[in-house]
Amino acid sequence: MGKKLFVGNLSFETTSADLEALFAEVGTCESASVITDRDTGRSRGFGFVEMASTGEAQKAIAALNGRDVQGRQLNVSEANERSDRGGGRGFSGRRSY
Repeated sequence: MGKKLFVGNLSFETTSADLEALFAEVGTCESASVITDRDTGRSRGFGFVEMASTGEAQKAIAALNGRDVQGRQLNVSEANERSDRGGGRGFSGRRSY
């Protein structure tokens, strides 16, 4: 399993294919996805890339963090594990006393 990276400050025109091609320049990119708004389908300006190894992930961070792509300076870092945000429990905002 590869190392997952967070890529922030993406242009709203950047596609998953663009992201994959960019990271393939510095190593083996196993997957790339730009996160989109579920209602509008528009990019949310960030994505995730999975590199083949930790070494390639570090190389990608060094090469691409701060790089100007489509007029925006990329923010590339190791992705954090997704935490349980506690959603979907039906909380209505009212308290029962």
